Amino acid sequence: MKSNLRGPQLLAMALLLSVGATAQAPAPAPKPPAKSSGLSVEEATSPAGGGANPDTIGLRPRDVTPHGPTPRLADGHPDLSGVWSGGGPVRDLAQGLAAGETIPLLPAAKALMDKRQSKDDPEANCLPAGIPRIAPFPWRIVQTPTHVFFLFEGNIHSYRQIFMNAKHPVDPDPTWYGHSIGSWDRDTLVVDTIGFNDKFWFDFQGHPHTEQLHTIERYTRKDMGTLENKVTINDPGAYSKPFTVTFTATLRPHEELLEYICQENQQDAQHLIGNSEETPSR
Repeated sequence: MKSNLRGPQLLAMALLLSVGATAQAPAPAPKPPAKSSGLSVEEATSPAGGGANPDTIGLRPRDVTPHGPTPRLADGHPDLSGVWSGGGPVRDLAQGLAAGETIPLLPAAKALMDKRQSKDDPEANCLPAGIPRIAPFPWRIVQTPTHVFFLFEGNIHSYRQIFMNAKHPVDPDPTWYGHSIGSWDRDTLVVDTIGFNDKFWFDFQGHPHTEQLHTIERYTRKDMGTLENKVTINDPGAYSKPFTVTFTATLRPHEELLEYICQENQQDAQHLIGNSEETPSR
């Protein structure tokens, strides 16, 4: 039976058991130092809504990124399907900017960001990540002629549906992932999304947005194992001009999405202290 506990919870449980054993028995003889797990501080301390992909903790084998040409479907379009890791911001949206660029926050948006507390991060509380943020868990692309689906393992097993033969509704209801329509620009899948709510954060830093948000994502499979996601963010309610961020996803060829129910495992957000820019584990 697979455990539904993730790396941070397993680590915490192991520490608690270790403390208990130490209190009831004399200290054991010194042992040779254990081999390093290879985890960064961020990986070992990430809450439910942030950090690096937890499959690096050893619950699942580490895949080697495959090499080779971009696979194609019978219609000639690139085949984007498969299980991917990464492809969007987790800690800081600015990590996707080109060298020398900055995020053009309006003063009111900057003031809102400065007041946000780490414990209030919606993703850390098991709510959807929105766009372009990515949860630190694998996700799958399912590609059909009429729809492209993004299935997310993390948080609430949320999903996105991209309509390939449709138009935006005139007045869409605001939602976490908005209303997405897709088209092909040669070998790039272009996803145009409107109709967002203003609830999700762009990243753990707390970059905000409004319901005026409009995103254009450009997904390009560079080769067998690499998927580039270039996202243009246009939100005149929070930013003085549109800007573009770029992130890369890596194929996980031997992975399947696990059943991870965030509400059953989330034990961290209530312990986060300070605003999102000050939290030391990030």
